[in-house]
Amino acid sequence: MQQQQTTAQSNGLLVGVDDKIGTGKAFLLGLQHVLAMDLYIAPIIIAGLLGLSGGDTSFFIQMCFLATGIGTLIQTGIFLRLPVVQGPSYIPIGAMAAIGNKLGLAAMTGSLLPGALLIAILGLPLKWFAKAVRKVIPPVVGGTVIMVVGVTLIPSAMNSIFTSPGNLGHNVTVAGVSAAVLVVCMLLGNKLKRGGTLFRLLSVIFAIVIGTLVASFYGTVDFSPVKDASWVKLPKLFPFGTPTFDLSAVLTMAVVYLIVLIETTGTWFVVSSVTGSELTEKRLNRGAFGEGIGCFAGSIFGGSPMTGYSSNAGLIAVTGVASRMAIMAGGVILLALGLLPKLSVLITCIPEPVINGIFAIVCVAILMNGMKVIQPLKIDDRNMMIVGIPIALTLGLTVFPSDVLYTLPDIVNYILSSGTAVGAIAALVLNLVIPKGKERNSEG
Repeated sequence: MQQQQTTAQSNGLLVGVDDKIGTGKAFLLGLQHVLAMDLYIAPIIIAGLLGLSGGDTSFFIQMCFLATGIGTLIQTGIFLRLPVVQGPSYIPIGAMAAIGNKLGLAAMTGSLLPGALLIAILGLPLKWFAKAVRKVIPPVVGGTVIMVVGVTLIPSAMNSIFTSPGNLGHNVTVAGVSAAVLVVCMLLGNKLKRGGTLFRLLSVIFAIVIGTLVASFYGTVDFSPVKDASWVKLPKLFPFGTPTFDLSAVLTMAVVYLIVLIETTGTWFVVSSVTGSELTEKRLNRGAFGEGIGCFAGSIFGGSPMTGYSSNAGLIAVTGVASRMAIMAGGVILLALGLLPKLSVLITCIPEPVINGIFAIVCVAILMNGMKVIQPLKIDDRNMMIVGIPIALTLGLTVFPSDVLYTLPDIVNYILSSGTAVGAIAALVLNLVIPKGKERNSEG
């Protein structure tokens, strides 16, 4: 226990990964993680592309909450055993919409199941995943992947602020106030001897409450949908019908799942960096297995493929709380949201500028943790290319014309739809193809 506390303190944490905390505190801290997530955005986009009715869309969002709760508990509590929150990945959106519209929702469900089992098998029993990671991901690549995650998310947060419904000036003000409250709470948490810990632990809740109050002055807070939502709606197996299996759809989703696995591995590197917990081969293989089993279980209930959310890894750095108990409490809350539509609708009523203002600061924390990983390394020509080119490609994708993207082959489209995947793949390839000879000669 003493060693765990020392490790936590050396990483600037208030609570370590395996530190025990009270149940009430765990649920309060877990609630912060749930409130700070935009879990419902990806399901809304998918539902719109599939042309689902209002009732089916609400149910689909509910099932995604349920799936993320299951996935979070599986990963954090059993397999990966790191504080990782699962959430719907944006990468499969195009593939799911294309398969669902062309072959039907039953075929869409059928395409999700084999791919989930594939990535599970790569972890256990084959144990290939960790070997691949260890071979191609040294610290320079791991740090670059973490930085790429931050670089990918920052433009997304900013763009969401500017494009949220309502007056642009009001949205920017609300986002700015929310971000400022979070920063002030973080600074107070580090400066104050008394009460400082409370400010840092609950910094996100303070930011959400004050940001929502400011938004209410502009009339952009609407909780009326909560009144119309039902209290309880139980899940059912295969809500879109008995799965059917189309070979092309299954193969397409298998490739997509592998891209999602690269994305979620980036999150694991962020969590490892923030918490100081080593990504051992055993942990990596168990993580891949847990990712696959979580996605498989979620698909049975009608959810979409999940990934570890980098924003929540950044939130750990912001709050200083890395306890798995807090994340598992968040998983229980997500399960409750999947069973109680009234509560899940309540979460979706938090104004987008509030969430994205907080999200922007969290992304900065992720970016800085990536820089900490590469800081001890010698930035010679080789490492400069390995770090710089993936970041350039990632930023380039933020301005890549969407109309051109849609004209590309499906597989290319899916890869380019994720800046994280492109940056991670670029870092992996560059590390393999750029020779190390010059570096050795210069050292000699």
